[in-house]
Amino acid sequence: MALITRLSRLFQADFHAVLDRIEEPDIQLKQAIREMQFELQQDQQRLALLQHEAEALADLAAQTEQQLDEFDDELDICFSAKKDNLARDLIRRKLEAERQLHTTEQQGKANQTSLKNLQQRIGENHQALDNMKQKLDLLAENADRSTQTHYASAGVRSEEIEIAFLREKQKRAAS
Repeated sequence: MALITRLSRLFQADFHAVLDRIEEPDIQLKQAIREMQFELQQDQQRLALLQHEAEALADLAAQTEQQLDEFDDELDICFSAKKDNLARDLIRRKLEAERQLHTTEQQGKANQTSLKNLQQRIGENHQALDNMKQKLDLLAENADRSTQTHYASAGVRSEEIEIAFLREKQKRAAS
């Protein structure tokens, strides 16, 4: 019975040691850093996409404004030539362009808000990533110190080896 108890304790201790190894903080920090870097890359890709979209919306707004100016010039010509049917068609197209400009401006505002929020989040994530890297560096530094301390205390001087050698030699000579 005692043997079974001892074996179960030994197995349980080994199992706990394995779990401790699996859950090492430096490994968890490294994984968290990898995940944060991946998330930052995705956010930066989204940022580039939003910036490209903002440029496209600005170009579309500029083209629509230019088109509205052209409609005004054409309307002046139509009214001076008393071509009311042609003027009505131009007014319809001008109204459509004004609606498109309004929609484009609204999309641009929403895009700018998204850009600002994403840039802020990227900045915060960069800070968090830097903090995680500093923690990992400190953890690695502390692990190196404890390893060095362990090996330094476990070191055996050559004088101690000689004395132990002579003792062992005397024991064997006496027996």
